[in-house]
Amino acid sequence: MSQNRRDFMMQSAAVAGLAVLGGSATASAAQKKPWFEISLAEWSLHKAIRAGKIDHLDYARISKEEFGISGVEYVNQFFMDKATDEKYLGEMKKRAADYGVKSLLIMCDREGRLGDPDAKKRTEAVENHYKWVDAAKFLGCHSIRVNAGSAGTYEEQMKLAADGLSRLTAYAAKQDINVIVENHGGLSSNGEWLAGVMKKVGDDHCGTLPDFGNFFISRGKNSIEWFSNYEGTKLLMPYAKGVSAKTHEFLDQWPMSTFQTRYMNQGVIIETDYVKIMQIVKDANYTGFVGIEYEGSELDEYAGIRRSKKLLEDVREKLA
Repeated sequence: MSQNRRDFMMQSAAVAGLAVLGGSATASAAQKKPWFEISLAEWSLHKAIRAGKIDHLDYARISKEEFGISGVEYVNQFFMDKATDEKYLGEMKKRAADYGVKSLLIMCDREGRLGDPDAKKRTEAVENHYKWVDAAKFLGCHSIRVNAGSAGTYEEQMKLAADGLSRLTAYAAKQDINVIVENHGGLSSNGEWLAGVMKKVGDDHCGTLPDFGNFFISRGKNSIEWFSNYEGTKLLMPYAKGVSAKTHEFLDQWPMSTFQTRYMNQGVIIETDYVKIMQIVKDANYTGFVGIEYEGSELDEYAGIRRSKKLLEDVREKLA
């Protein structure tokens, strides 16, 4: 065998060996990738933002530097008059990019009821959301989060909400932006009703954002109607394009978190087993972001966010 041919074969074997090693390294890296990533909902900092302690434009930096979180979920209330201001949106986009942060979605409120019984108001609500779809596209988000408020009977509200959502989704889909609905009071907090709305819309660009702590439906004089957060999450996960991990207070018995709602003179306390509820998320083959939405009062917002992150990390490891 000539020297050149022997050298060539040895080099080829070495390259093949590196390729095998490289493949193993790639496979190993893939195995180590967590089954969901953690994001931060801006609402977790709403007290500090409203008090002027935090500027909305610093949100992406704070998410990364303070908490090591690289996915953010904006709240439109904190830049309500900037939806069409490209200079301002450009600064938001730049700051997120500077810190290696992904802009995931915009939570939209105060733009009218997408299921309003009044046809004119319903149309206004749909069109009011157009600018947020455009802003989401500009920022590189995948979705806007909306509410499905309505009035009337169970069936009437389902029909009305589906109409408004369908029309908004038709606009958003042209830009490959999703319209996702959070269980956020009224019938939207009834997991069965909201899942029914999703079926009625029947568009892949329309989905849900299950929130573990928002299954409160209504209150009577001596009672509160609450849809099971485990059952509600299970019903909404087939349509989920995001997940909201609501936390209020934390119990000593890991992995429990407590939601405290004070819709009556005496607060109603809902305890949630995070292993149990996140198992539901995993069983749905969900692998996207799970967003921290801390709303507690016993810990300050920074400490509450850190505690929520630790809870999710521990559960993620346990269920890996």
